[in-house]
Amino acid sequence: MGSTDEGMTMTQAKKDLSPQVQAGLGLAGIVQVAFAFLAFWDLAHRDADEVRGPKAAWIPAILVNWIGPASYFLFGIRR
Repeated sequence: MGSTDEGMTMTQAKKDLSPQVQAGLGLAGIVQVAFAFLAFWDLAHRDADEVRGPKAAWIPAILVNWIGPASYFLFGIRR
């Protein structure tokens, strides 16, 4: 574990990516963290009666990449 099929380490494989791909992956990571932050912020500032299910149950759910914050915004907020 930790190496690719060619015997190249993951760090070496990342360095072989073009600068555009590296920038795109960095941007995707920043957007993912911002999406999770917004979900946590909304959960913290929203009353418990406005959230479907216990608020404490949404905390680990939001930690699931992309799916967690999206599911909170789509299904966790009472409208």
